[in-house]
Amino acid sequence: MQNDIFYMQQAITLAKKAAALGEVPVGAVVVRKSDGAVVGTGYNLRESDKSPLAHAEIAAIAMASRTLGGWRLIDCELFVTLEPCPMCAGAIVNARVERVIFGAYDEKAGACETVLKLFDYPLNHKPEITGGVLQEECAALLRIFFKQLREQQQIKRLQSVQKEHTP
Repeated sequence: MQNDIFYMQQAITLAKKAAALGEVPVGAVVVRKSDGAVVGTGYNLRESDKSPLAHAEIAAIAMASRTLGGWRLIDCELFVTLEPCPMCAGAIVNARVERVIFGAYDEKAGACETVLKLFDYPLNHKPEITGGVLQEECAALLRIFFKQLREQQQIKRLQSVQKEHTP
């Protein structure tokens, strides 16, 4: 559990990088279990890259595959600040990630334990799941981000209304 917290803190640092870019704050770290080496990292870049595929998990898995020289991430764990969505859960299965550790539960798109339990299907690989590691800290990043986003949108709407009514 101590190692889970250590690596989740690294994922949180990456999530904060995403937030600083105006991206939804999700960060991910792939760790080789045998020696604790970080072999892949990523954070959300969907807006920056203009791509629905630019999720933190996908970036971390891709980097880990390049680092390790193959697509099978055997002996690897994925730490991510938000419960993976269906696309990322599919990538986890395809990459053969042994264990997934996530922070905040995703009530709208979580595919590990919340909305969908993708790993319960009879697929060719079934990773171990640990949810809720540093859950409050991970969830707080998301709450703050979306609160600020709503406030910015409200300001823009008010400015637009004022502009329309200014002679």
